[in-house]
Amino acid sequence: MEYTVQKLGRLAGVSTRTLRFYDEIGILKPARTNSSGYRIYGQAEVDKLQQILFYRELGVNLDSIKAIVNDPSFDGAAALRRHREQLLDKRNRLDALIANVEKTIASAEGGTDMSDQEKFEGFKQRMIDENERKYGKEAREKYGDDAVNRSNAKLKGMTREQHEEVNRLTQEVTDTLAEAFAAGDPAGALAQKAADLHRQWLTFHWDGYSKEAHANLAQMYVDDDRFKAYYDAKQPGTAEFLRDAIRIYTGADAGE
Repeated sequence: MEYTVQKLGRLAGVSTRTLRFYDEIGILKPARTNSSGYRIYGQAEVDKLQQILFYRELGVNLDSIKAIVNDPSFDGAAALRRHREQLLDKRNRLDALIANVEKTIASAEGGTDMSDQEKFEGFKQRMIDENERKYGKEAREKYGDDAVNRSNAKLKGMTREQHEEVNRLTQEVTDTLAEAFAAGDPAGALAQKAADLHRQWLTFHWDGYSKEAHANLAQMYVDDDRFKAYYDAKQPGTAEFLRDAIRIYTGADAGE
């Protein structure tokens, strides 16, 4: 069956403006343009739009989606299986949060007691699931299942005070790193303070700390585009600066 822009938009629940934009950026081209100049979409385009919307639902940006669905080796069936796994993970995270909210309501109404640790169970599980989704495969290949499982268990066992300290450290690392970057010296006092704060933050996530692992992680911040984009979001070059500061902090440069 074939569809015009209007009909496909109604079918998929997206605007005609969105479909025209997808055509302009090359993520979803129509099968053909008819003699009246209307875009015409066939079954292949319908299936491709479904994949695009799945990825959008999972929060993937358009540039990444374009690269994925336009790859000649793209396997639609395999992608659907991955979508299913990711959506099930998302549902599990939502179920955990809903259960946490329901228990909090019951506690507030005097129906049940709820410990401080239980109040944060849903949030901690969400963090674990999100980390697994984004970085689990690489982390398990690099550090092994046991190390990752121990790290997850440590995160899940955090007390409210520890959870608050992690959040505080996250912000302090960000603020100190920004000041250090502006100063421009990875060996300077501010940069070394940022590296030490980063080490403190890691101890809440890692089962054990080593300078070598810390330096290797800092290098991954540069090599992995996802981490690099996170640190470079406000100021390009921050990931490399943090890497250099941590290498100095851990003495990694001394052996070179």
